[in-house]
Amino acid sequence: MTLESRTQALLDLVEDDRRTQCAAIIAGAEQQAAAALAQARAEARARVREAFAEERARAQERVAAARAELQTRRRLHEQEQALAWLALGWQRLPTALRQRWADGTARRRWVDAALGEAQRVLAQGRWSVEHAPGWPVAEREAVASRVLAQGATALSFNEQAGLDAGLRILADRNVVDATLAGLTADREAIGARLLGELGASS
Repeated sequence: MTLESRTQALLDLVEDDRRTQCAAIIAGAEQQAAAALAQARAEARARVREAFAEERARAQERVAAARAELQTRRRLHEQEQALAWLALGWQRLPTALRQRWADGTARRRWVDAALGEAQRVLAQGRWSVEHAPGWPVAEREAVASRVLAQGATALSFNEQAGLDAGLRILADRNVVDATLAGLTADREAIGARLLGELGASS
């Protein structure tokens, strides 16, 4: 083999080695680039998912806050409406009670309820009944007969011009107050019942 062919063989060998090393370097670089690109894509996807999750969470918080505000406004509106109805009820209640006292059938039920309470809580003995004007004598006599038959020893009636409606039964310094003023004295309990009636009818 001539010097020239040996030199060429060495040059070919060096060239082959250079190509192999270059191919290996390029393949390694391509793998690193592909890995870096894959990692960058994965990180970008993760950032996008995280951004979407954060935005979703913010949107859910905004929706929850809006719902809470709506509930609060609805409750406030219902409370304002209830207070308005309650004020109207308080405004109309005295007139309605006066009308009931003026109506014979309603008045008898009123008197019966008052007598039932009095018989439950008052001692038998001498009873005095203070009543609003307009209670017919015949009704009072019927009440007197009934009360005396059930154990009272005496019963007197006193018409009170200052009473709007109803009656007050007194016995031994104890009182059952079924006058308009007495029936409407406990504003809290009556307000609760009025609201209950409004709730039941709505």
